[in-house]
Amino acid sequence: MKTKKIFLPESEMPRQWYNVMADMPTPMEPPLHPGTGEPVGPDDLAPIFPMNLIEQEVSQERWIDIPEEVLEKYAIWRPSPLYRAYNLEKFLDTPAKIYYKNEGVSPAGSHKPNTAIAQAYYNKEAGTKRICTETGAGQWGSALAMCCAFFGLECKVYMVKISFNQKPYRRLMMQTWGAECIASPSSETNAGRTILERDPESPGSLGIAISEAVEEAVNTEGAKYALGSVLNHVMLHQTVIGLETQKQMNIAGDYPDVVIGCSGGGSNFAGMCLPYVRDRIHGKDVEIIGVEPTSCPTMTKGPFAYDFGDAVQMTPLLPMHTLGHNFVPAPIHAGGLRYHGMSPIISQLILDELIQPEAISQMETFDAGVTFARTEGFISAPECNHAVAMAIREAKKAKEEGKEKVILFNWSGHGLVDMAAYQAFFEGSLQDHPLPEEEIKRALEDIAPLPKPQQHTTGDFE
Repeated sequence: MKTKKIFLPESEMPRQWYNVMADMPTPMEPPLHPGTGEPVGPDDLAPIFPMNLIEQEVSQERWIDIPEEVLEKYAIWRPSPLYRAYNLEKFLDTPAKIYYKNEGVSPAGSHKPNTAIAQAYYNKEAGTKRICTETGAGQWGSALAMCCAFFGLECKVYMVKISFNQKPYRRLMMQTWGAECIASPSSETNAGRTILERDPESPGSLGIAISEAVEEAVNTEGAKYALGSVLNHVMLHQTVIGLETQKQMNIAGDYPDVVIGCSGGGSNFAGMCLPYVRDRIHGKDVEIIGVEPTSCPTMTKGPFAYDFGDAVQMTPLLPMHTLGHNFVPAPIHAGGLRYHGMSPIISQLILDELIQPEAISQMETFDAGVTFARTEGFISAPECNHAVAMAIREAKKAKEEGKEKVILFNWSGHGLVDMAAYQAFFEGSLQDHPLPEEEIKRALEDIAPLPKPQQHTTGDFE
């Protein structure tokens, strides 16, 4: 019988996270203070984050030890299995080999606990009593709720309103783990009230929810803010995915020709791809593709610019691909990909041509998700369907070219509480939301007065 799953023993779980900033060919441009426009220092971030996470955010160390308490919690589900998609390969009649890393085996059902556990641990060590955060589809909010419960921390989650209404079971998961979850924009913060005055029917966005969570964190004694994507320390924690996968691919006797992940703020994509970016920097021939929705084409149509991470301009200015901090994406079901910006690390790697961005429409992703479910059995989260769709594209391309390509993608989470999205797809009420160029231009007007990054790239990673 052919081997379907490749497991690692717990003893083979990575003991260190990989920090790609130690190997990046082009130095990162610094975040800027929202008031002064000067580079942000650790003290500027201290009201928002604990100092131990700020140190990771700016670290240039290649390897950072994973604390024992974090490893103990990881062991609940890690190492996660790597699957060979034999049934999908057969259905597509492709010569390609397709592998996927199953991050849906975590208790929260996605990759998000990889950083939620680390952030909860470091906040507990720093004396934090309460963590405030935002969530889109609810994957991050539910993961942080679980991890705060593990470490005895209070948790408050501002959930983007469209997802709050679309995904009630995510809310109940957060409540089960002890968190308070409210719809954003809300009347509980100045940021939320400002948005509601402007648009009482606002569906919300991650940028708005971030504003609310940051506002509460900085104004509440004993509270800090946690972000589930975008920032450097989040990318760092997620690298356990790719580090495990490299060991598993070695066991399989294959090396990927292409590595794929969906990308909203960049965390699950970075988790899988950054160890392979290191390989590519050192001469390995591997294509790395980040996939986003056509309705929120941050990487493919957004310029590399300084922009705020939130809607009301409370966060530092980050050098990233962006559609503008006031951009509110269409209410697609892939709520975790409805973010106006992108990880500065991922953005710089795109500039350096180490990563290739692609955008796929909602209908194509759900069609791919149904194909995947009917062949491999797993029902994917709407976000994850973007990676599935790109893997299918690559497999079809391999067939056309007659190449035995090895395709690897990160299956970032299950969709078992996202079935309303599949219902809409089957009923024919789901639709694509192409983004008009005029809307992009209008959204980008807001960042025109902001400082400009150098958009520097060495172009040298051989």
